[in-house]
Amino acid sequence: MKRVAAILGVVLGAQAGLVQAASEDYTLDPKHTFPSFEADHMGISVWRGKLNSTSGHVALDRAAGTGTVTVTMDLNSVDFGLADLDAWARGKQFFDTEHYPTAEYRGTLTDFVGGSPTRVTGTLTLHGVTRPVDLKLNSFRCIQHPLLKRDYCGADAYAVFDRSEFGLTAGKDYGFRMDVTLRIQVEAVADR
Repeated sequence: MKRVAAILGVVLGAQAGLVQAASEDYTLDPKHTFPSFEADHMGISVWRGKLNSTSGHVALDRAAGTGTVTVTMDLNSVDFGLADLDAWARGKQFFDTEHYPTAEYRGTLTDFVGGSPTRVTGTLTLHGVTRPVDLKLNSFRCIQHPLLKRDYCGADAYAVFDRSEFGLTAGKDYGFRMDVTLRIQVEAVADR
């Protein structure tokens, strides 16, 4: 009986090692990861902007169909293409980056098809408020990076959320719609 238990322990330990070995850690490539957004301007046009500085990590096990993602966005890097609007967005009337310098998305990769996730279930923390925001992955693909010779994955993520749920209500009294379209082009390189 002890021998059977020992053999079982070795087999289970080996299986656990295999499962653990299948998971890979990735670091977001800040030169290829740019969250961008679209927001209403008085019901007459759509303003577009992006965040120029991000960091984060992904843990991915394609065989098991599991993974997690964390993206930290530097709100001081907001870029509408208009310096005055960028300064206003960083100020107390909106992001208030003195008190809330970053936004963070944390999620779980789900709905895998052929080893690739098609959705992320998670939360967005913005302006000191954390709310559920799920991302649809319009595309997800991994290749070997031609220069680094490591696994390199990229995705196109999409979501719509209500900014007033995060306390960002500027323009609401003037009829601005509160929905924001979030798009994240993301690329990440395997840590090993």
